[in-house]
Amino acid sequence: MRLHDLSPNPGATKSKKRIGRGLGSGKGRTAGRGQKGQKSRSGDRNLPAFFEGGQTPFLMRIPKRGFKNPTSKEYEIVNIKVLEERFEANQEVTPEILKERGIIHCTYAVKILGDGELTKPLKVKAHKFSKSAQEKIESAGGTVEIIE
Repeated sequence: MRLHDLSPNPGATKSKKRIGRGLGSGKGRTAGRGQKGQKSRSGDRNLPAFFEGGQTPFLMRIPKRGFKNPTSKEYEIVNIKVLEERFEANQEVTPEILKERGIIHCTYAVKILGDGELTKPLKVKAHKFSKSAQEKIESAGGTVEIIE
């Protein structure tokens, strides 16, 4: 066997489509591009998928409501009842520990809210606390530390 004897299996390759080679070929005259219009012409046809031929684009036609305040800060919220269930007495609670245990998703801003009851003293560190949460943690004998 020599290099010139090698060939692909029968049916593994298809011959190239020869467009624009006469009417009898089936791909003559318009070369498979249809009739008139931008897509029938030669040149740059790389238009974005959302382009509508100059018509006002769909995203500009639909109504828009409300706004997103770019300066507002969004907090990951944790309620006191979750701390009561998941932590032992005198344990330290930080955003990193909360993330490890799957209670929150990201640690950049965490706020503790006062929903539920707390009976164990905990050392809680977070970026923000509601008044009720702070009172409940301190009344249970725990400490509150605000992270900057």
